[in-house]
Amino acid sequence: MQRVREAVAEIQKVAKKAPALGAVGAVQFLEKVSPALEQVDSSSGAIGTAVNHAIETCATIIAAAAADDRTRDQWLERLWEAHQNDEIPYIERLASHWGELCASRERASAWADRLIGTVEAAWSLNRKPGGYFHGTIASLSALLHAGRYEELLALLDKAPTSLWHYREWGVRALAAMGRKAEAIRYAEASRGLNDNPIAIARACEEILLSSGLAEEAYTRYAIAANQGTTFLATFRAIAKKYPTQAPAKVLDDLVASTPGQEGKWFAAAKDAGLYDEAIALAQRTPCDPRTLTRAARDFAATKPRFAVEAGLAALRWIAAGYGYEITGMDVLAACSSTLDAARNGGCVDETEGRIRALVAGPRSTAKDLIAASLGTRTIS
Repeated sequence: MQRVREAVAEIQKVAKKAPALGAVGAVQFLEKVSPALEQVDSSSGAIGTAVNHAIETCATIIAAAAADDRTRDQWLERLWEAHQNDEIPYIERLASHWGELCASRERASAWADRLIGTVEAAWSLNRKPGGYFHGTIASLSALLHAGRYEELLALLDKAPTSLWHYREWGVRALAAMGRKAEAIRYAEASRGLNDNPIAIARACEEILLSSGLAEEAYTRYAIAANQGTTFLATFRAIAKKYPTQAPAKVLDDLVASTPGQEGKWFAAAKDAGLYDEAIALAQRTPCDPRTLTRAARDFAATKPRFAVEAGLAALRWIAAGYGYEITGMDVLAACSSTLDAARNGGCVDETEGRIRALVAGPRSTAKDLIAASLGTRTIS
C-alpha cells in the first residue's frame, strides 16, 4: 500500500510539470500493479482500496494529457491488454473510466463499436452459463462518452439481470439527456437484494442537487447517501453538503434515523456546538465512555458545566457495564476530568455527591473502580 501511494505521488508530481510524461507513467503503473500484487495477501481488502484510489488518479491524468491519436491509441491498447490479463482482479475499475480515457467522442464511439457485439452475445438468450465479458462496463462507459445514450439504454434492456453495476450507466445517460425525473425513477427501479442502496441514493441525490432541488435532495436522500465511517463523519458530510439546513435539524433527523442509538450522536452534537442536546443524547442510550471522558477533559476549562455532565455520563455508563475493555486508568481519567471541570464550575460537592450516588447499591467491579478513583468505598 505504501509503495502504491509512493508511485502515484511520483506520477502526480511529474504530471504537474509534464502531463504527457505523467500519463506514460500512469499507463505503465496500471500495467504493472496487478502482476506486482497478485502474490500479496489482500484478504482485508485494504490493498484493493489503495489500488482503486490509484486508478482514479491515474485515469484522470491519462484522460487529461494531450496526446496525438497514435499515442493515445497505443495507451488504450496497452491498458486493454492489462485489463484482460487482470486475474485477481485489481484494475477492474479501470473499465469505468474507459470513455474518459478515449478523450474524444469519436474514439469512444469506435471502442463502443468494437465491444458492443461481445456484450450482446454475453447477454443473449443463447449465452453460455457463467459466461462473463470483462469489457461490459468499458462498453457502457464508451457509449456514454460517445453520446450514444439511446443505444446504451437499449443495450441495458438486454441485460439478463437488473444490477446497479450496469444500470447506473442508464441513470447517467438519462441525466445527460436532461430526463432527470426519469433518471431517478430508473435508479429507484434498480433496487434489489444485491444492489448498493448508498450508491443508488448518491446518484439520485446528485441529480436533484444538479437541478437545484436541494430541499428535496436532503429530504429524500441525504441520510442514505452520506453514510460515513462514524456517526460524526456522517453528520459532518451532510452539514457540509447542505449548508442551508440548520445543524440542529440535521442532528434531529439523523437521531431519528437510528432509534435506540441516540447516544452515539453525542460527538456530532458536540461538534455542532449543541451542548445541551449532546448531554441529553448521552443520557438516553449508551455512549462510549472514552468519548465522554475526552469531552470532559477538553471542555473542563471553557464549558465546565457541560464537561461535568459529560464526565458523569461516562461514569454512569462505566458503572452500568458499558465500554470496551474499560481499565482502571479509564475510570481514573473519567473521575479526574469530571472533578477538574467541577472545580472550574464551582460545583465540587454536588458532583462528588452525584458520583457517590452512582456507586451506591449492589457492588460491581466497575463501581469499585469508580469509588476507588473518588477516594471512597462502595456503599453496600
